[in-house]
Amino acid sequence: MSRESIKNTLSLTLITVIAGLLLGLVYEVTKEPIANEKQRAKEEAYKTVFADAASFDEMQLDEEIIKNIKEEGYDADINEVMAALSAGGDAAGYVLTVTDHEGYGGDITFAMGVKNDGTLTGISFLSIGETAGLGMKATEDDFKEQFKNKNVKKFVYTKSGAKAEDEIDALSGATITTNAVTNGVNAGLYYTDAIKQINLDN
Repeated sequence: MSRESIKNTLSLTLITVIAGLLLGLVYEVTKEPIANEKQRAKEEAYKTVFADAASFDEMQLDEEIIKNIKEEGYDADINEVMAALSAGGDAAGYVLTVTDHEGYGGDITFAMGVKNDGTLTGISFLSIGETAGLGMKATEDDFKEQFKNKNVKKFVYTKSGAKAEDEIDALSGATITTNAVTNGVNAGLYYTDAIKQINLDN
């Protein structure tokens, strides 16, 4: 190997090492602020979907219920469950963070609130990358409000205009997104209903 080749190889190696160290440094510097921002966004979403709650207390996930959700055919994960507490510390319901894996643009993650009586108090998106002007319309109030203050076991979507309490108007040109959000909500409703049944049995 010529002296010039050795020099070039050493230069490239040095540049690679320095670049790697700088990337590692940037990651360490930004890791905590990014985590804090994600936590702040989640807490804001909790308040959006369960405005009556004074505070939220993290609950342990029930792995058996999560397993049953998969067996029911929902391609969704329950990432987190919070007890929504009143000012007096009483449990008023639940806030769940749900990720559905059937979105057109990938995973869709949102928070949803459910009162003790099963009423869905709303949904708020945490992460969604659907098609602009089509699937992204799921983030607009016209779509989200269809779920709010409804007390049903599960939702279905329709392309011919929602007529029943459990029906959701599908987004025009974005049936896949509509299906993903609806299934994610249904997975969350299944989870909270199962938790209520366990509490009743005990």
